[in-house]
Amino acid sequence: MRIVDLPTVREVIRLTTNMYRLGWDERNGGNVSVIIDPEEYQNYLPENPIRVFHFTFDATELIGKVFVVTGTGKYFKNVEVAPESNLGIVRIGKDGHSAELLWGFEDGGAPTGEFPSHMMSHIARLRIDPKHHVVMHCHATHTLALTYVLPPDEDEITRTLWRMSTECIVVFPEGVGYLPWMLCGGNDIGLATAKKAEHYRVVLWGAHGVFGMGETIDEAFGLLETVEKSAQIYFLTQGHVRQSITNDQLKELAEAFHVNYKKII
Repeated sequence: MRIVDLPTVREVIRLTTNMYRLGWDERNGGNVSVIIDPEEYQNYLPENPIRVFHFTFDATELIGKVFVVTGTGKYFKNVEVAPESNLGIVRIGKDGHSAELLWGFEDGGAPTGEFPSHMMSHIARLRIDPKHHVVMHCHATHTLALTYVLPPDEDEITRTLWRMSTECIVVFPEGVGYLPWMLCGGNDIGLATAKKAEHYRVVLWGAHGVFGMGETIDEAFGLLETVEKSAQIYFLTQGHVRQSITNDQLKELAEAFHVNYKKII
């Protein structure tokens, strides 16, 4: 089997292609990183790295873990036709401050500029959920727009999204996190996002986009699909609402599906 045909690599190719076609990842906007389990990559990846990338944050909790990651400055529309240049497989080095390239980035590329946010969020989610695998960031249109019109309050944003669609309180019962605008691509926004990831699998970045996390690509992508659909319904119904899901109905839903929801209703 070719490395590009590993199941996780193929899934990432399909994911990035779908995200681009949905309009969530214009130009080089957005990034993805997914843990590959050893039983999938053993016998296919080389032991010695092709190149090594160094970083300043502490990733010792991820030493030895292997990730498929999108590249900095790469356009999602090109992943499908040239995965070897637009994706890389990296292993966190024994020093906890480096990523060893094992495959990909054939044109001299490097991991996404949001690598700190991804790795710190992986650390935070793995502490909570050992089955966690996926972090994805995009500029989902209506979700991004929501950060301009709603108060910068996590509970208010969560209640708004929950009320737009019956499935929402079931899909993300813990609600959504929110961060006001911060400079992207550095350790500070990574630390802030990871702090939110201790409580939420979806984190909105004010005037920027959204982070989604999950055990599988389907779960993380489905989370962002659900949030985006809810945000779209919010904008479609403004000025036209005559009825909506009540607090009692939201509680009834949560109880029926046995989810432990955030007690804000």
